[in-house]
Amino acid sequence: MKRRVCVVVTARPSYSRVKSALQAIAQHPNLELQLVVAASALLDRYGTTVDHITNDGFQIAARVYMLLEGENLVTSAKTTGLGIVEFATVFDNLKPHVVVTVADRYETLATAVTASYMNIPLAHIQGGEVTGSIDEKVRHAVTKLANFHFVATEKAGERVIRMGEDPKTVFVTGCPSIDLAAQVKARPQMDFDPSLKYGGVGARLDSTNGYLVVMQHPVTSEYEVARRHITETLEAVRELDVPAFWFWPNADAGSDGTAKGIRVFRETEHAPQIRFFKNMGPEDFLQLVSHSRCVVGNSSVAIRECSFLGVPAVNIGTRQAGRDRAPNVVDVGYDRREIAKAVQAHLANGRPAPSTLYGDGKSGQRVADLLATVPLSIEKRLTY
Repeated sequence: MKRRVCVVVTARPSYSRVKSALQAIAQHPNLELQLVVAASALLDRYGTTVDHITNDGFQIAARVYMLLEGENLVTSAKTTGLGIVEFATVFDNLKPHVVVTVADRYETLATAVTASYMNIPLAHIQGGEVTGSIDEKVRHAVTKLANFHFVATEKAGERVIRMGEDPKTVFVTGCPSIDLAAQVKARPQMDFDPSLKYGGVGARLDSTNGYLVVMQHPVTSEYEVARRHITETLEAVRELDVPAFWFWPNADAGSDGTAKGIRVFRETEHAPQIRFFKNMGPEDFLQLVSHSRCVVGNSSVAIRECSFLGVPAVNIGTRQAGRDRAPNVVDVGYDRREIAKAVQAHLANGRPAPSTLYGDGKSGQRVADLLATVPLSIEKRLTY
């Protein structure tokens, strides 16, 4: 009998992080994929990730509408609670043999709590990493709830084991998002026009001589100053006067302030070198990143995929604090002059050497093979 593997995708980055694993699971002779799409991945304001999922040929087993409006601390907590309620019904209907959850968002915690209380084995992708804000607490909490750990790096695996997890349940698979980056790396030229394919708003850019990619999310522990943070980055990019493709923030506490800062700037300031987008298909987005001169903001894309692609990155603020880095990353504070100076230095120095810190492009198949063979048990042997 095939093992029923229920993978929960809750947001734009979650899909990119797990797409190659979804493909490998769907194609594996001993596995049956049950794909659940939830939260901001279903909503137009965050780029309707569900459309990219269905366009890629995946069948969706269930859709979970759970994201409460507000983008603040209260709605984040309530959304987590609502997710537990809804996922309990979904898991009861689907009866998976194992549930897979990704990374460190509050919806990830809801998935993990529900599976644990329903005695369903839980596999966690991207555990053991260190970052700033609430994400690290959530990631480590999910590690303690998970039965199997598919980590991206050797250091992450060591941290999971130091947290008391059985070394026999910890597997260094690499990050499945690097699989997509490897596919993109093999495509030497941009084969689509971002504005023609995805629309966006703002000036039509001439990117012949290069461009920036900007993606900045609010930090949950600093959500009250999210608008000030994004304004510093907006002013820095305007000062640089380099074409920039700018992406909308994730659905986190503070994203309303980030989004408002972008809208006000777009409507009241003259910035003909910036065009704003909600979302792109994972491969198209990584192709855009791969051919950029520098990635700016606080997305983990700058740390993970850009390291593999050899793309310079300026990481702003505390959101990625402590995450393992390759030499492509320069860290700066929330200061327009500091941001602009770091970007200019990258532009002058050119591209760094690529790194396989987060994977070699074969992670998704490793995850699928493990899901097909690991002994499924809800018992956990801790090693304190």
